Amino acid sequence: MGHHFSKGAQKPSMKPITRVTAAILERDGRILIAQRKGGDFLCGKWEFPGGKVEAGETPQTCLGRELKEELAIDVTVGEYLGSHIYHYDHLSIELMAYRAFWVSGVLTMNDHNACRWVPIDQLAGFDFAPADRPFVAMLAKGMKRQPKQK
Repeated sequence: MGHHFSKGAQKPSMKPITRVTAAILERDGRILIAQRKGGDFLCGKWEFPGGKVEAGETPQTCLGRELKEELAIDVTVGEYLGSHIYHYDHLSIELMAYRAFWVSGVLTMNDHNACRWVPIDQLAGFDFAPADRPFVAMLAKGMKRQPKQK
C-alpha cells in the first residue's frame, strides 16, 4: 500500500528517493492545479504545484520557496495531508502534500503552461502526473487522509 510502480518496472527502484512537496491550495471550493511545460518528461501533465526539497530545507520551507519561484505567490503552509512513493523509470520520489493558504502575490506562470482553479469534483477529469493521482482521489473522498507520521 502506498507504493506505485511505473509500467515496465520489474522491481522497486534502487535509486535514492527524492523528496518532493505538493500544495493543496484551496480557494472558494476550488483547488489550484498547474500544467507542466514542454521539454519536461511529464510535459502537458497536470500537478499540484510544489517541488523538490533541497538540502537543509524542511518540506514546508520548500513549498513556500517553490510557490514563490514558480507562481510568484506567497503562501502559508498548513497541515500535512500525507505522502506516498512513486517510481518513475528514471526517478523515485516521495510526494508529500500539505494544505497551503494564499497570502499575497499575483499568480504568474514562471514554470508552467497553464494554471487553473478547479472544483474538487472536476479534478479527476484532468490528466495528472501519476505521482499526483492519489491526492486527486484523496480530495474526491473529502480530504480524508491516511494517518502517517512526519
